[in-house]
Amino acid sequence: MRLLILGGTEFVGRAVTEAALARDVQVTVFHRGHHSPPPGTTELFGDRTTADGLAALAAAGEDGWDLVVDTWSGAPSAVRDAARLLADRAGRYVYVSSRSVYAYPAPAGLPEDGPLVTGASPDAGAEVSYPLAKRGGELAALDAFGDRALLARAGLILGPWENIGRLPWWLRRIARGGPVMAPGTPDTPLQYIDARDLANWLLDAAERGLHGPYNLVSRPGHATMGELLDACVRATGSDAVLRWTPAEKILAAGVEPWTDLPVWLPPGEVHDTMHRGDVSRAYAAGLHCRPVGETVTDTWNWLCRLGGTAPQRPDRPVVGLDPETEAKLLT
Repeated sequence: MRLLILGGTEFVGRAVTEAALARDVQVTVFHRGHHSPPPGTTELFGDRTTADGLAALAAAGEDGWDLVVDTWSGAPSAVRDAARLLADRAGRYVYVSSRSVYAYPAPAGLPEDGPLVTGASPDAGAEVSYPLAKRGGELAALDAFGDRALLARAGLILGPWENIGRLPWWLRRIARGGPVMAPGTPDTPLQYIDARDLANWLLDAAERGLHGPYNLVSRPGHATMGELLDACVRATGSDAVLRWTPAEKILAAGVEPWTDLPVWLPPGEVHDTMHRGDVSRAYAAGLHCRPVGETVTDTWNWLCRLGGTAPQRPDRPVVGLDPETEAKLLT
């Protein structure tokens, strides 16, 4: 198989690249050159945000590609331009979208045919919100590829190469040891996917000719907040002691779930939206999610190889709780 990855050097794109190389797939990576892809790929360079940013892509690949994987999360018009360029040169198009395309709040158990955000356009620029950007990207992929387009509506993504900082923050904080403020209750269910499981499912699904939208996260409760943080303690070998703190106390102190305390959301509609989606369609199509301990341990080992500092996307805010705020809450 000949695979073209638009991106392919960070997080999900890199996971797809590495999974494809492990299958002896011929991989072409189109990127801006800010980061190096894994060895064994063919590189094309361009910036999709510029007027002639697809020139190298237009001039390459005379034989085309069997599959395109696009992880773009910016202006939908960039997906539109790439998809139109590749419509007659590629067999299938996988767009890594998001469960954020559903109208908020999304009730627990919402499947793929649930109501979507309104006002999205494939012609929109970078000024639109994240949900509208991802839905606009979906529309762009569908417009160019129709039933050859697979829409991977991922939720929370964790694992090695994470450049958002959620799991890396918890690992670094717990590695410091001592009392650690653990939010809510340890039995709070989580729904997420390891980037490597996402990558393998995408490749399998594309080979099988699957198309349309799929919610791609683990089953609700695949892990709990307690299991995630306990795994962080074990992986780091830390003497950290988890101090479970009521959600009411955390919220009253002005601490923001998800950003100040990554991954965690208090019970209610926000938690239902992020951690209780219906994923039966993806599981029926072969989705497999590895144990939380494996994701946590592999992410910690990767962080250690980097010297403890994870990469950070410049377009995303730095996450994590201020140490002084944590100390006050602990006392």
